[in-house]
Order: sequence, then C-alpha cells, then structure tokens
Amino acid sequence: MDIAAWLRGLGLERYEIAFRENEIDWAVLPKLTADDLKDIGVTAVGHRRKLLEAIAQLSPTPATPSPGGHPGAPPHAAEGRAAAEAERRQLTIMFCDLVGSTPLAKRLDPEDLRDVIGAYHRAVAEVVGSFDGFVAKYMGDGVLAYFGYPWAHEDDAERAVRAGLALVEAMPRLELVAKVGLQVRIGIATGLVVVGDLTGSGEAQERGVVGETPNLAARLQTLAQPGTVVIAPSTRRLTGAHFDYRELGGVALKGFDEPVSAWQVLAESAVESRFEAQHEIALTPLIGREEELELLRRRWRQAEEGEGRVLLLVGEAGIGKSRLTRALLEGLAGEPHLRLRYFCSPHYQDSALFPVISQIEHAAGFLRDDTASRSWGSSTPCWLALPPSPKRSI
Repeated sequence: MDIAAWLRGLGLERYEIAFRENEIDWAVLPKLTADDLKDIGVTAVGHRRKLLEAIAQLSPTPATPSPGGHPGAPPHAAEGRAAAEAERRQLTIMFCDLVGSTPLAKRLDPEDLRDVIGAYHRAVAEVVGSFDGFVAKYMGDGVLAYFGYPWAHEDDAERAVRAGLALVEAMPRLELVAKVGLQVRIGIATGLVVVGDLTGSGEAQERGVVGETPNLAARLQTLAQPGTVVIAPSTRRLTGAHFDYRELGGVALKGFDEPVSAWQVLAESAVESRFEAQHEIALTPLIGREEELELLRRRWRQAEEGEGRVLLLVGEAGIGKSRLTRALLEGLAGEPHLRLRYFCSPHYQDSALFPVISQIEHAAGFLRDDTASRSWGSSTPCWLALPPSPKRSI
C-alpha cells in the first residue's frame, strides 16, 4: 500500500499532494512529529492527532528480522514492547451513540446511509481531536473515545464534557446529502483502567481498555435522552462548577449492584474564573503566604496614594497564584475599588478577544439563555463606564 492509499483510508486524502511534494515515504513516515505535519500544511489539530495516532499504530513489516536474524520471522520483540505499553492510569471515557440509526437504515439507500455514518464519524473525530481526545473505536453508530490517553491533561474530565456538549450542538448542523437531522446521546465516566493493550489485528486492531469505567460510561449513554450528556459522579467531582447540571439521582444500571448517581450536563456555567469553578465549597484559610500577601497590600496602599503600580505573579501551575489574589481581594472587600478580571482559556484559542468579551458579558449581567438581540440589540446603546481616577482599580 502506498502513502496515498494510506491517507485515503484515513479520510485525509486532501494531504496527498503535500506528502508527495515533501517526499514522505514509508521510511520517513514513522519519524514524523506534530511540528513536521504542521510544516507541510496539516493545520487542523484533529487531523494532526489522527495522523500521529495512525503512525503510532503502524505495525512492523513482515521483513523485520527476528531476534534470531531471520527475515520474515514473527516480530516477538516488537510484540513484547507493545505489551509493555499497557499501563494503569485514570481516564475519562466517552461513549457517543447516534440516535435513531435503525430507522435511518430502513429509510435510506445503503450508499446514502454510508455517507451519513461517515459524516457522523468524521464530526466526532474532529471534535474529540480538538479537545486532545483519542478515538479508540468505531462501532457502527457508536464511538468510544478516551480523554487522558495517550496525552494526559489536568482537565481531561472537563475536556470530555466540553467535547460532549460540542457534539450535541454540532450534529443537527451537519450538512448531509440525505436531509436528516442527527442527534446523539453521550455517557461519560472517569476512573482507573488498564489501557494500551493491542487487541485484534489488521484494520480491527485497537488499544483496549479494561476496568469498570468503560462499562459505566456505556450504561450512562443508554440512560441519556437524545441530545444530552450524562456523566458519572466521578466526572462530576472533577468538573466542579465549570458546568450547570441537573441531578438525576440514583439510577439502577445493568451490571451494577447499587444505584449510581448521575448528572445531566446542561451547559457551560457562567462562573467567572476557573479558580472559582474548581472550588465550589468554602476555601480553607490561607497559610504560609503572609510575606507575599503583605507585599501585595503595600503595593495597593502605594497605588491608593497615587503611585502607579503593576504586579506580575509568576509560578508553577497549582502553586497558589489565584488563591493569593483571592486573599487580597477579600481583604479589600470593605474598601471602594474597581475590579477588572480577564481570563484566558485553552478552549477558546481561536478567539483572540475571548477574555474581553467574557468580562463584558459578566459585567453586563448577560445570561446564558439571552438571545443575541436581547444582549447586543442594535437599538440599545451600550457604554463601558470607567472611573474618573485609576487610583483605586485592581
């Protein structure tokens, strides 16, 4: 099989010319990196991830010498390395199911149905890839995806839920040859699994996952209504106040002895900062930061007296930068001041003005359900009021 056929099998035939112009053959392919793919014009994150996953799963050719030096012998060393790749880790697992696939199969011509399923699979792969998830398996009208493998992030549970909401929103908007409106139902669970074992062979080969978590995600998916996302209590604890939820209570699931608590995710919450979203309960007193906090207070007093001050807090993630500024603001609660807060987000990298837009929406008291005409109506003038003196702003 040549490179062009391999790309067509991935649904990425658009890059055939780029691969050919850059003289990428089978010897070069396993050595490609994300930067290499970006350099040759693979700009979409989802496409780069899909290519890297496919490259990682390329099996050794039959001509690979065995430890005994005989070409064509079974690559036992390679199999040993593959087996050793299995590892125990925490994953967030998403099951996505296409609603009404059986009636669609009865209504549509097989070729039209193939186009619909193909568009559905491509949309899922693109959305999951945009949140750095890993599509592990296509199962007809179902898709299994991992968040936390092979790339781990501190917010994999949040990424999975955001991907689920994005899929629910994207499906009805798919432009299909057959004029049908698609909906999905999604179940998400988080927990410890063993992942990485290669199962099957050829095109059926996949990275298997073992544990209770995939079973729980699959059962929650059957519980979800069309166009909704249902999550397990483990995922709910990790996502905090990042989203608005509807508690479904304890539900009986097949294969589970006790009722399992479940939540339906309604939408992204209006909470202003990620720090607040991750700390739903009251914070404990700040300990061991008296010197840093006193420095911030002194700079604030100097600003009050008319001496302009700018402070930059720099430190490793999780060291307590947000907690320190929160403590300063709590100490200023009784003093007149103007607070302007802007937050960047890794999920809005394509919106350069997202921090400004978000700050204005919070300041104006816009609600999630407000229509565009109600929030930004052309007939209603909008002003941004600034204080006459910047002495008391933070």
